[in-house]
Amino acid sequence: QVQLVESGGGSAQAGGSLRLSCAVFGVDYRWFCMGWFRQAPGKEREWVAGISGGSSTYYADFLKGRFTVSQDNAKNTLYLQMNSLKPEDTAMYYCAAGPGALCSSTPADMRKYNYWGQGTQVTVSS
Repeated sequence: QVQLVESGGGSAQAGGSLRLSCAVFGVDYRWFCMGWFRQAPGKEREWVAGISGGSSTYYADFLKGRFTVSQDNAKNTLYLQMNSLKPEDTAMYYCAAGPGALCSSTPADMRKYNYWGQGTQVTVSS
């Protein structure tokens, strides 16, 4: 059974940093396109970043280099390092797993992801 468990959310000041984790159980995440999404109150869920093959990374244009995806293969865990946080980064953050080729084609298409975590809340204050 595939299970994704996010953690690491919390509160931060604008300009600060947080690191989110996504522990993957039941499958080797390197076979999948792993995506990070977020959903702010009253807004649609949006794609933030992705990683496939355990190494190729992809980012939404609006991030402008503030976030970085990484992995720990030994722990089967992904990370989203978020720097220079802004109040508009406030959202519930989710990780998701989809077909391996998804990251290089349409990583923002939520319908194509097969597994989702429960989310972790990030709140950034000004």
